[in-house]
Amino acid sequence: MHIETYISDLLYRYDCVTIPEFGAFLTKRISAKIDESNHTFFPPKKAISFNEQIQHNDGLLASYIADSEGIPYEVAVQKISKKVKSIKAFLSEGETLSFSSIGDLVLNNDGKIVFEPSHSSNYLTEAFGLSEFSSSSVKREVYRQQVESLEDVIPISITPERRTESKTKPYLKYAAVALIALTIGGFAASNFYNNQVEVHNQMAQEEANEQLDVKVQEATFVIENPLPAATLKVEKQQGKYHIIAGAFRIEENSDKKVEQLQELGFKARKIGVNKYGLHEVVYSSYENSNEALVALRDIRQNYNKDAWLLVRDLK
Repeated sequence: MHIETYISDLLYRYDCVTIPEFGAFLTKRISAKIDESNHTFFPPKKAISFNEQIQHNDGLLASYIADSEGIPYEVAVQKISKKVKSIKAFLSEGETLSFSSIGDLVLNNDGKIVFEPSHSSNYLTEAFGLSEFSSSSVKREVYRQQVESLEDVIPISITPERRTESKTKPYLKYAAVALIALTIGGFAASNFYNNQVEVHNQMAQEEANEQLDVKVQEATFVIENPLPAATLKVEKQQGKYHIIAGAFRIEENSDKKVEQLQELGFKARKIGVNKYGLHEVVYSSYENSNEALVALRDIRQNYNKDAWLLVRDLK
């Protein structure tokens, strides 16, 4: 069983994927950045880390393997346990375990697992298709130095002849003043016209509203036998994350289980018959995976240590 393939698939959708009795791969979003030393642009991504302390089975990996391979959940748990024993034996011999597209695992001198993430894959779906790229630097200082050197060689000055010519053509000043006056007058006329149009439209709208109010007041609605209003509030459970309380061969037993869980305050219900002919009962269903995992841990600690998480869209 290539467990790294299933882990890689889940890392695209979840922030934590736990291998029971071994550890958990965690992801953290990192924003896009620029390396100014080599002018390289990096897109946003999910950084992967490994935590050896998180080993509790949350049911996510086992449920995904069971659905992918079409096997019972218990069989998937057994296959994971067998794989973990093989991994630990491999690491204890001083070998480096490589998970394709995820990273490398190795034991240090203290017997702790050291993880080196792989940079070949980006598990952030929002950044799909984006890759790092480098750009040449813009050397603005060179052009500035060239301009300064030209200013030293070719100074800008006004000669007496040029000033004399300006005095001989005074009509240019008057033409400029006239142009500015016409421009200001045009803006003023335009603003006045727009204000008049807005006032006219507002008066027309108010007149139309008054006519509509009169029509509504004149209308009479008569209902001889009005029916009493009834308001029904139906809460529909949604979400593809279901915490399984049990599966029963006899449907009456599943109904009793639902009643017991509802008395305890759970939003219990039946979600149908699985492919083994068993009636499945859930504590509740959730749309968010993190909320489902938190609820699963609470149920295992306080109610049922054998509860597990089913990830499936219900039709």
